[in-house]
Amino acid sequence: MNVTPTDATLGAVVTEVDLADLTDDLWEVIHADFLEYGLLIFPDQHLTEDAQGNFALRFGKTEKLHPQQPGPSVQLSNQKPNGEMVHREDEGFRLLKGNEGWHTDSTYMPLAAKAGMLAALVVPPKGGETEFADMRAAWDELDDEMQNKLDGLSAYHSLYYSQSRAGYVHTTDHRYGFHDKGAPLRPVIKIHPETGRKSIYTGRHAYGIPEMNSEASEKLLSDLLENGCQPPRTYKHSWCVGDIVVWDNRCVMHRARPYDTNHARVLRASRISGEPESELAPTFADHRAADFRPSSTNESSLAN
Repeated sequence: MNVTPTDATLGAVVTEVDLADLTDDLWEVIHADFLEYGLLIFPDQHLTEDAQGNFALRFGKTEKLHPQQPGPSVQLSNQKPNGEMVHREDEGFRLLKGNEGWHTDSTYMPLAAKAGMLAALVVPPKGGETEFADMRAAWDELDDEMQNKLDGLSAYHSLYYSQSRAGYVHTTDHRYGFHDKGAPLRPVIKIHPETGRKSIYTGRHAYGIPEMNSEASEKLLSDLLENGCQPPRTYKHSWCVGDIVVWDNRCVMHRARPYDTNHARVLRASRISGEPESELAPTFADHRAADFRPSSTNESSLAN
């Protein structure tokens, strides 16, 4: 197995390994690399759905991302089951568009994700990359004054909030993400449960730091995201069919990049649940989407 670090502060490309036929010893090496690099890229794997599910289960229990989801993975696609492309008014389009903002997975649920995994099934001829940001290095770059300011602060997380900010109003339908369990309150700075490293833990779902008014909270969270997600702390992955990527959701943010939605983009996603000891957060009354007035609507970039 060959492990080649990227030019960024996170990520490594792993070759000469068959993820469908892992020994326990080789898995231990992969897991150690996962903790070190935060992001692992495995080109040309072409895993079946079952093989991807088995690899995901190496990391822990998988989340059920869709009510009709039969197994440990689900397709993230701009195509409907009948092959028709999703339209701007479709919820699927809106969720894919929202994913173009920097985020960590499932922070809007009481139990946040431990890791994320994507496999490329169909890719557009241009665009549609996935970008990753090293929030450990983002924390390390902060000066002592800002680090001291952030330690002890928390923020609420809500998919209603983030989708509303993207220009989409959604009401509760008890589906994944749009739940009625309340908004989790999570530390702005996270201590990794396995490595002990600190990282910025916010993203587009975060809002409403209790110790601040809404304007000051929004500015601080926006500045942290904007300043933190910059080179050399970012890596953009251009997909090839057969690629599989796995990242540590506890210290890495990610976002999708725009593409021409006249072309199909299909990724198979697996999401690994966090351990309750470190990823379960208390929930409080959540603001519904109607309570938020989006500052801008930006639907055009996905269809350029």
